[in-house]
Amino acid sequence: MRNPGMLLAVMFSAFCLAAQPAPEVMQTPVLKPGEGFAITLGDGEVRTYGDAKKEAPMGDLAKLVWLRMEGAEWAGLGIQLKCTGKAGPFVCRKEGGHGRVDLGKALQANCDLAFLVWIADAQSHWKQDYGDAAARMRMEDVFRPFLGRRLPPGEILPPLTPAWVGQGDLLRTSPEAFLRWLMEPEQTEVVNFGKRFLAGNWVEVKELFGKEGWWFQAGTAPVAGGTTAWVVGGRGPIIAVLRLPQGQGEREGLARMREILRLKA
Repeated sequence: MRNPGMLLAVMFSAFCLAAQPAPEVMQTPVLKPGEGFAITLGDGEVRTYGDAKKEAPMGDLAKLVWLRMEGAEWAGLGIQLKCTGKAGPFVCRKEGGHGRVDLGKALQANCDLAFLVWIADAQSHWKQDYGDAAARMRMEDVFRPFLGRRLPPGEILPPLTPAWVGQGDLLRTSPEAFLRWLMEPEQTEVVNFGKRFLAGNWVEVKELFGKEGWWFQAGTAPVAGGTTAWVVGGRGPIIAVLRLPQGQGEREGLARMREILRLKA
């Protein structure tokens, strides 16, 4: 098997055969205009399709980056919040709020308010434990792949605004770049949080990868003229990232990811 294209087709076909009842071979996923899709089958390789290299605001994916920074601490503390829609200067995108949420429910609901309150509390502890300069350095180190040159220089912690949970244009990525970030050993815990908090009732038609269920994190991001949807998901060693074009939301994103992966609910 010396032909790289043929090897890719065989590997992706094997993945597809695990997700459908008939022995139909799909060499590449069929994407719609403006969609970007990246996937790894657990072999260390990244396969990209459509607009997978195109950068855009990362939106709710920012919450997964916060799990990289504070997830272990928050899970250990068993943090909770009653989201009423507003807390101090912070406002939730859902009118009336989400009610009482813990870390898992806040992630599932994309509760900006809960994350902003918890981040503010974490930053106050960082200042006490490390000082402003060291705390900023720690934050920049984790978020560097998504900041570019958009964060003004300085030695104090930047103001905590909704941009840090994905509203606005501060944090940007592409399906390929975010997949590569998730594949880094340092992000193993982020993927484990996905398996722990986000696994649902999604099943494959034909089981070849064992009995572990799929997990998905869907969210939206602001773009010119509206929003677009992101979906990250995985099962075992497989991780996939999908971005839809303008005008799509979480429901459409999950439906498209299911279609591309050939899954059923």
